[in-house]
Amino acid sequence: MYYLHMSNQKIHRGVSKAEWLEQALQTLSTGGIAAITVEGMAKSLGINKSGFYWHFKNRDDLLHQLLNYWTHEVTEVITDNSDLLNLEPKTRLVKIAEMVIDFELTRYEIAIRQWALQDELAARAAKRVNRVRLDFISNALSELGFKGNDLDMRAMLFVCYQSLEAPMFPEISCKRRRELIRKRVDLITRSATRN
Repeated sequence: MYYLHMSNQKIHRGVSKAEWLEQALQTLSTGGIAAITVEGMAKSLGINKSGFYWHFKNRDDLLHQLLNYWTHEVTEVITDNSDLLNLEPKTRLVKIAEMVIDFELTRYEIAIRQWALQDELAARAAKRVNRVRLDFISNALSELGFKGNDLDMRAMLFVCYQSLEAPMFPEISCKRRRELIRKRVDLITRSATRN
């Protein structure tokens, strides 16, 4: 029989790839891209830095995967959601706005956009996310009969508002944000009146 005496050994917990990526996003949001180091993240996670290399080749690999992770976790979770596509367009817009608030999908928005000002890879990822978001919202608005410049303006307005409301106005409670969703969607989906 084999006995392992653990009293003098430190028990290490495993850290998933997602935990490393979340830590990287948190570090990015508090310290910028230069603050993302293997040593610093390992310390924040309370583990040895060797665990990093189970998931990533190096820091550059982490940064590349970080952008893919961000794209998926804050955009594709909505745009790839087939349940949303089955909703009536106006209801879909309300549900999207609720998901953005409920899951804090914009918590890293400013940090990523700041990184994109300095780095071509991040800039391409941000541009791709913009396009995916705009296309998704434009499809809903198009179903409501909007087209041309009117469609483009409304889609950009919705995307900008949803992306920047929480980072720009952190003092506004989630409850208040939710109260305003239907009013905002009503405003964006209201047909233009003619004088």
